[in-house]
Amino acid sequence: MLRDYGVTKVTSAKNDWIYNPDVYVAIVESPDGQITYGGERIHVANGNNPLPIEAAIGVVDVGIYALVAKYAATRTGELCGLWNSKAIAGHGISVLLSKIGVAMAMQLQLGSLFVLCAPYTVAMTQMCGFEIETSIGNNGTFYYPKLDLIATSLMIKDVKNIPTADTDIKKEILSYSSSGRLHTHEKGPKGELDVELNLIF
Repeated sequence: MLRDYGVTKVTSAKNDWIYNPDVYVAIVESPDGQITYGGERIHVANGNNPLPIEAAIGVVDVGIYALVAKYAATRTGELCGLWNSKAIAGHGISVLLSKIGVAMAMQLQLGSLFVLCAPYTVAMTQMCGFEIETSIGNNGTFYYPKLDLIATSLMIKDVKNIPTADTDIKKEILSYSSSGRLHTHEKGPKGELDVELNLIF
């Protein structure tokens, strides 16, 4: 998917997370399990494996290490690797995955959650309760993964209550977190999807 958008090198795009027991994966797939339409990961900081955001921006701002360490004291993690296929682009899957990511962080009892976003996904994550972390980079922005692209670092500093989340989205996130299994209906500019959620892990 990154190659489709002209991105051929991402420092944090490695597969060693497969062997990290503190990584949790969510995928969007067809009812028969034959087609994968999207996915994301939650990395829980464990003191042994750096979060992807540390690997991504540590080379330009070492402040990220102290910031992660600060929040790791009360259990932190990162929402990363969010993608959806072009086949269902515009159907609300990216927004759904953002909500699911926060719900998973709640289930994992994280105190805080990091995310590194492309410009067009910043507003989406802000609706889910993330706020731009201006203490690092250029008021929270970095040239990443290449010099003509900008990434923004955001955080939820209170995962349990997500105080800055959009009211309706907050209700959905809390429902996802508490129910584990439920049916939802997602709507995007290009169409609608019925989704059966299974967040029990």
